[in-house]
Amino acid sequence: MRFKLISMAIAASLLLPLAVFANDEPATVEPKYTWDLTELYATNDAWQQARQHLLGSLKTIEAKKGTLSKSPKQLLAALDLIYTTDKEMGRIYSYASMMADEDLRVTDNQERDQLASITYAKFGESVSWLEPEILEIGEKKINKFFKKEPKLEIYRHMLENTLRSAPHTLDAEGEAMLSLFANPFTSPKSIYTLMANSDIPWPMVEMSDGKEYRIDSQGYGRWRQSADRADREKVFNAYWGKWKGYRSSVGAVLNSHIQNQVAMAKARNYDSVLQRELGQDNLPEVVYRNLVKEVNAALPTLHRYFKLRGKILGVEQMHYYDIYPPLVQLDKEFDYETSNQITLEAMSILGDDWVSRQREGMKKRWIHVHPQQGKRSGAYMNGSAYDIHPYMLLNHNNTYDALSTLAHEWGHAMHTLYAVEAQPYPTYDYATFIAEIPSTSLELILQSHMVKNAQTAQEKIFYLGSGLENMRGTFFRQTMFAEFELALYEAVERGEALTGEKISKMYGEILKRYHGHEEGVLLIDELYTNEWMFIPHFYYNMYVFQYATSMTAGTALYDKIANEGQQGVENYKNLLKAGGSDYPYNLLKKAGVDLATEAPFKAMVKRMNLIMDEMEVLLKELEQQP
Repeated sequence: MRFKLISMAIAASLLLPLAVFANDEPATVEPKYTWDLTELYATNDAWQQARQHLLGSLKTIEAKKGTLSKSPKQLLAALDLIYTTDKEMGRIYSYASMMADEDLRVTDNQERDQLASITYAKFGESVSWLEPEILEIGEKKINKFFKKEPKLEIYRHMLENTLRSAPHTLDAEGEAMLSLFANPFTSPKSIYTLMANSDIPWPMVEMSDGKEYRIDSQGYGRWRQSADRADREKVFNAYWGKWKGYRSSVGAVLNSHIQNQVAMAKARNYDSVLQRELGQDNLPEVVYRNLVKEVNAALPTLHRYFKLRGKILGVEQMHYYDIYPPLVQLDKEFDYETSNQITLEAMSILGDDWVSRQREGMKKRWIHVHPQQGKRSGAYMNGSAYDIHPYMLLNHNNTYDALSTLAHEWGHAMHTLYAVEAQPYPTYDYATFIAEIPSTSLELILQSHMVKNAQTAQEKIFYLGSGLENMRGTFFRQTMFAEFELALYEAVERGEALTGEKISKMYGEILKRYHGHEEGVLLIDELYTNEWMFIPHFYYNMYVFQYATSMTAGTALYDKIANEGQQGVENYKNLLKAGGSDYPYNLLKKAGVDLATEAPFKAMVKRMNLIMDEMEVLLKELEQQP
């Protein structure tokens, strides 16, 4: 049974490894720019008391074993107890993980975070008997229980989903045995995280300004955007050259993770890891396959973008290190207050109710705003404190990317607010397949607002180019990752061995195809085929494809909002309010988007081509200016 364990943990806006900021810590941090975790627990002692109380209640949960079939009231009492405990578990985990993320150097916080994970694992062990016992009751008797006890209705989707999973659920003893492997099977991810963020001695590289900089994940993320091409090449060579030295070790770690997942899929009678991962949310496999097929068919559009990028940058032969610098420079800063105001103005298309809710949230201490030494990188939204409110971690640095990230995370937060308002706890938690849709659609709304209000052709090109880069990085790049990840699992399922060298070869073949290497569109140096090594999402099992499907669905829903007005807005909000009350594919289809068909993907590609058409017109106008 999948309970709510912090979907925010992987809802980061940046696909970079966890890293510690090297910038100087400000002398003081104004409280209004930090989140208030005392709304969860007033003190660390209060948190510890809550954790101990939860651990003590696990025996009460275990005592419910064998009672579910006795009567509808017994089933209801057990489920109420389990879900109440799960709700408290979400608060316990949220407090510990967010406090740890404030400063990754604080040992006490890291220990508290580990204790929260251990507690969650124990909770999982205590409920491992639940699914087998529900299956023993059977569908016929469960349906009778619904008629006799109306209060069971809030658990209908969960119970029906459990019955659906019968072929993949073991008996109570088997489930208890598998639950013991929950923590050990996270070891590859933990080892990888330590290697990527603590153990690799990152090189210092002298840049064109005459200064030396450390090229770790943060340095790489910064300097790959440099306007100086020689700097970009230096950074790529230094960063991927250092990773290459660890290829065998990281390959062994990733292989271990994949082997673990293949074994667990077999243990649960799945034909493949893909079937298991999609099956958890009852997603048709055609959605995954269709995404890969349609994106491959759209590679000429991606190659058109690379050629346009080369033309704007003045680069005759594009290389992989030419992807990241902005197409034009924007001499604007977006401080946090300005970013909030712009976001609210852009979201006016969603109505007064939306804007007022978002404005009220912005006034409160829900967000840890600015980067500081020791703080976790990236951004996320934590929606696991059902009775409190969503929290957000940002690293706002006054750039347009930071503004876009703010809109993205507010998409997650507003989704949570609407779902909590409309759904009881058992059905408020939306699936990952739905989770990234509001975030991507809010980015589109922001981008359209910025283009509409741009004061110069160059500024408009900047925003349009940012939108194109977002499509490249989400629709194409994440699908490339998904295709690669599927190839890895299928290789192991065929009984093949994986080494770091082989993984780089597999990745390189896909990387070169997507970027038109053989056609001379964009050249990929062999060294850069080690890029797979720094993508932490490969340890989250078939997760990345949902970035691409969410952008596709988010674009389709945005089009409905733009073209249908109030009806499109209500349709959009109804999807958010539905939470996890039905399977995500059904919810999205009800909202008018069917990702098992070609239409949404082709519309996405059409939008990308239209943006490039508009940019080319603007570029001609600039060329004609004296």
